[in-house]
Amino acid sequence: MTENSIKKEKKNFLEVKDLKKYFHLRGGIIDTLLSREPEYVRAVDGVTFNIKEGEVFGLVGESGSGKTTIGRLVVGLEKPTEGTVIFDGIDLSSLSNEEMRKLRRRMQVMFQDPTASLNPRMTVGEAVSHPLQIHFPGKKANHRKMMEEHLERVGLSPASYFVNKYPHEISGGQRQRVVIARALITTPELVLADEPIAMADVSVRALLLDLMVRLKTELNLTYLFITHDLATAKYICDRIGILYLGKMAEEGNLRDVYSKPLHPYTQALLAAVPIPDPHQRRTEEMPEGEIPNPINPPSGCRFHPRCPIAEARCSEEEPFLRELLPGHKVACHYAEQFLE
Repeated sequence: MTENSIKKEKKNFLEVKDLKKYFHLRGGIIDTLLSREPEYVRAVDGVTFNIKEGEVFGLVGESGSGKTTIGRLVVGLEKPTEGTVIFDGIDLSSLSNEEMRKLRRRMQVMFQDPTASLNPRMTVGEAVSHPLQIHFPGKKANHRKMMEEHLERVGLSPASYFVNKYPHEISGGQRQRVVIARALITTPELVLADEPIAMADVSVRALLLDLMVRLKTELNLTYLFITHDLATAKYICDRIGILYLGKMAEEGNLRDVYSKPLHPYTQALLAAVPIPDPHQRRTEEMPEGEIPNPINPPSGCRFHPRCPIAEARCSEEEPFLRELLPGHKVACHYAEQFLE
């Protein structure tokens, strides 16, 4: 066996271990007088996963599953209640505010809504070059050139046409390209893409995904890609994690999860993906009800009130994420039946 035939195992670039985030609900004066127990929203409740260097890891789930909160915890915009986030060997909880500020150059965010995330009083040029003023103040002479290069890189060409435009003067797809350029101008290594195409017109979503894939290759980026859409995840992700009510329900390589989903919730999400052939109909039954309240989540398996295969054990005993196939993990007591 030659040296070239041995593939070097990529390191874990991001490690999330037993991550929890509880938001305290402030009670009224009656709760205070009666000394009632404080209530918490269990947004993230013990999530563990790794992302390897150069990989696209997708977090998929319904609204309220905790995926955006995990993203904010990963880049240090929120502090965890428990658990650790280790970025390139660095435990984020051990950093001071100043050290965290410096590290943020290496981890940037592509936000969902460009209209909300772009300052309406800043021109496109000012918005894209603003991170350079924060992280590279000593290179002020090069800011203009770097800003124009990144506008061209994301398809806003000629850059001179867009530099003095305000966000409301360009289209939604162009605004999203500005958000992408702003996220990449500090040459980050990890990018949190939080529903980055959700607000774009259907006609330009594929173009934006193509752009993100190309930039990943050109700049050797690692993505944490957050979405509620499994069809979108299929286009860009290498591995995915399926979240349900703050817990990881299933995790594995994209192809494995799509071809052999082992959790009933994953199966329900895949069944909800539209079929392009109008002559075909879905025969799978969709789970009844809505995602439960994260303040008082169900005991045992959190999906059991909606699960078509739930047994008595499911309401009493919480399933833990376990590996049933190589690299394919699931949190379900009865997942073995789907291996047949």
